Amino acid sequence: MDKVNVGDKAPDFKLPSQNGEIVSLDDFKDKNNIVLYFYPKDNTPGCTIEACSFRDHYQDFKDAGAEVIGVSVDSTESHEKFAAAKKLPFILLSDENGKVRDDYGVTPSFLGLIPGRVTFVIDKKGIIRYKFSSMLQPAKHIEKTLEILKHID
Repeated sequence: MDKVNVGDKAPDFKLPSQNGEIVSLDDFKDKNNIVLYFYPKDNTPGCTIEACSFRDHYQDFKDAGAEVIGVSVDSTESHEKFAAAKKLPFILLSDENGKVRDDYGVTPSFLGLIPGRVTFVIDKKGIIRYKFSSMLQPAKHIEKTLEILKHID
């Protein structure tokens, strides 16, 4: 059974960003919808495609009232380099011990060897409105979440 589902309150977290700032889901409450995406690893082919797709559509997310936040187990230093190299305008959070990944029920895929790729849309009240999981179609995460955001007040 999934740990979190559509309609559930999203688990809060406090994680360091690529800039070293501590970011909490609660920081965005009543201000922004959140697109929280979990990805396996910085600078890998699929993760780079996904991150660059979020980058290329970042203004669309902002126009829809959402903030994009990427989460992986990579270090803040790795995130800093990845964000700089790919010119990522959004927040990357370091979940080095995998606790937040576990809180959201993002389980490893591909024979349990590679961390999962799952995107959540969380509304301004902290409720999960959409969940999408696809390891092999990283760009689909953008398409699906933008469509959902159009229907959130």
